[in-house]
Amino acid sequence: MSNDQPADPHDPAARQDVPQLLARIAAALERLAPAQAAPVDLAGHAVFVWAAERDRLDPVPDVNRVPLELLKGIERQRDTLFANTQRFARGLPANNALLWGARGTGKSSLVKAVHAAVNEAAPEGEYPPLALVEIHREDLPSLPRLLTDLRGSERRFLLFCDDLSFDQEDASYKSLKAVLEGGVEGRPRNVVFYATSNRRHLMARDMIDNERSTAINPSEAVEEKVSLSDRFGLWLGFHNTDQPTFFSMVEGYARRYGLDIPLEQLHAEAKEWSVTRGSRSGRVAWQYVQDLAGRLGRTLE
Repeated sequence: MSNDQPADPHDPAARQDVPQLLARIAAALERLAPAQAAPVDLAGHAVFVWAAERDRLDPVPDVNRVPLELLKGIERQRDTLFANTQRFARGLPANNALLWGARGTGKSSLVKAVHAAVNEAAPEGEYPPLALVEIHREDLPSLPRLLTDLRGSERRFLLFCDDLSFDQEDASYKSLKAVLEGGVEGRPRNVVFYATSNRRHLMARDMIDNERSTAINPSEAVEEKVSLSDRFGLWLGFHNTDQPTFFSMVEGYARRYGLDIPLEQLHAEAKEWSVTRGSRSGRVAWQYVQDLAGRLGRTLE
């Protein structure tokens, strides 16, 4: 018989090779399979990012945020959001919050700064540190899975979605709407949701107008989408910054980071910088300070 012929499956020797072959295949599959990720310690970190594709929370060791005292011109919004967040951290009732308004006015910076300030202000042992979890807008359909992971934890979580808005044919807002107030289970008691947006009603005006113009009952046609913003019990508006407030922002940064420059020169340069950018805002102030620090050879730490 030729050596090229396959082994007879009824041959006892061939049957003895089958377990070895299966063992080699199993070992090869083990090597190809990705290593199982270690479980995340929800109590061991202050800030997380929700990785929807892997159904896990990734800790953020180095958070990009501005100290609360450096946020100028938004004192009312600061105090309101701080009080709401502190009540939630203490286990008291608190509202979901929508921070809306002009770009660069400190909406997302305020959320991150308030989170840190609430934890710093807590007396020792009064309540566990509040955790901040960022979820990206495109991952909102996975929000129910995230809440399932958080629901059983003893810790309290501030869910944060930056730059939240919805475009035509985008139905992901339904997932968020059900979680905020509707649904059978509703929002877990240990979770509150904060979002920032340039739009007060979270969708473009032409979307609202289009729904109204093409519907049999215009008022009912837009109710489904407009009512999403009503699920946020706390609305905080952010508006364009006047020049004195803009100068106050720049001065605060300069003092904080020891940028020695005459006040008149600081104002003149900051004003010129804002003119070239076409706006005055906290973001523009910070960009100018970064440029100034670079020219002075100083680090911002």
